[in-house]
Amino acid sequence: MSTQRQLRMQLPPAPSHSTLPRMPEVSTYAVLHYFGQEFAGWQLQSSTRTVQGEFESALRKLVGRRVVTNAAGRTDAGVHALGQVVSFVVPQRWEPPELLRALRAITPVDLWVETVRRAPEGFHARKHAVSRRYRYLVGCDEASFSPFRRPFEWALGKPLGHGTLSEAAGHLIGEHDFHSFSAKGQEKAHYLCRVAVSEWRKREDDQGFIFEIEADRFLHRMVRFLVGTMVDVGRGRRSADDVSHLLSQTSNAEASPPAPPQGLYFVSARYPQLNEVTVK
Repeated sequence: MSTQRQLRMQLPPAPSHSTLPRMPEVSTYAVLHYFGQEFAGWQLQSSTRTVQGEFESALRKLVGRRVVTNAAGRTDAGVHALGQVVSFVVPQRWEPPELLRALRAITPVDLWVETVRRAPEGFHARKHAVSRRYRYLVGCDEASFSPFRRPFEWALGKPLGHGTLSEAAGHLIGEHDFHSFSAKGQEKAHYLCRVAVSEWRKREDDQGFIFEIEADRFLHRMVRFLVGTMVDVGRGRRSADDVSHLLSQTSNAEASPPAPPQGLYFVSARYPQLNEVTVK
């Protein structure tokens, strides 16, 4: 037997990637903005473009493996975000300022990383959120049909009654069963949501209205069903008291069709342990 072969036989096997010690990791979170028109929602899907897919793809390029992410709210296709909070863990060597610069350099133009910061160990953007806030824009003027506004609001082009909108929104404050304002086929252990903020306000230059809602949790398409129903109230098609009636139902059969997705924005989430993530 040759000397070289004897030496090779005496050497220990090379360690596989699975046995190499992994660099210490740290909990991290990012705040994202995105234009939802070209996304099939937040949640990862195998055959279509999603926000989670794009963000995890960017992290994979930097870290060299998949980094699992969790968002404060799973937005639907076409829905935008101004302050989506996303949690994940990365190798300790990635300091937030460097990670922020690297992510901004490789994420697509319709996804912007506002900030990256360290989080408490085990932080989970969805499970640890005590409330979330959404905003919905309705355009009541003719200019809402402009291509520079239509992708960002519901181009209704018709007047709405502010008083009746506000009356309808007032019925939502408190804890209610929102089964009748949720999409079918999304069975839940319960449909209770506690709403802290529910208000309509006028936009500048008589462009229309903005609806703001904050709650501890939201059901699938809940905000869009609420807006669709309240817009019908504002147009005089139904009574503000219909909202109270619908809250006693266990089906969305009597609710108005959901408002279109492009007017909806995920604004922010609140966390007791993250004081800097506040309502915008």
